[in-house]
Amino acid sequence: MRIIGIDPGLRRSGWGVIDVSGNRLRHVGNGVVTSRQDAEFPQRLRQLFEGIVAVLAEFEPREAAVEETFVNRNPVSTLKLGQARGVILLAPAIGGLPVAEYPANLVKKSVVGVGHAAKQQMHMMARSLLGGVAVESSDAADALAVAICHAHHRSTRQRWAPERRAPAAPTVEGAL
Repeated sequence: MRIIGIDPGLRRSGWGVIDVSGNRLRHVGNGVVTSRQDAEFPQRLRQLFEGIVAVLAEFEPREAAVEETFVNRNPVSTLKLGQARGVILLAPAIGGLPVAEYPANLVKKSVVGVGHAAKQQMHMMARSLLGGVAVESSDAADALAVAICHAHHRSTRQRWAPERRAPAAPTVEGAL
């Protein structure tokens, strides 16, 4: 089973792809999708969306997991991050992938064992659990951690989830 984990951000959204077979995890790829700070906000959202779509096309994951947004003190920043997260959630959903969401504390606890782990601990454990691979950045390490968290929790989520039928593919006429 191939899983993509995504750590959403407006400037930098980390992504990490792993293969899961039983209890075995194998690193496939990781990186960061960026948006240009000098671009208009809608264009930045488009850059994130297109970047994630390109990663999905290249690695062909079967499931996606996205870290939930935390509430920031600055409501404008929180709103913008929420909008960025929305387009990031949309990319795999349009492709028909199931998308799971996990709070940051659960991701940290699943990977490090502590819900308030530091970024350095997350980076080290992601590398360790995936055989010492090179991880591009802390954003990519966080995304790999989201994928690892999903790998640990996906069977439980599937057992608890009600049976769903796949949604019909959207049409251009239906979107207008």
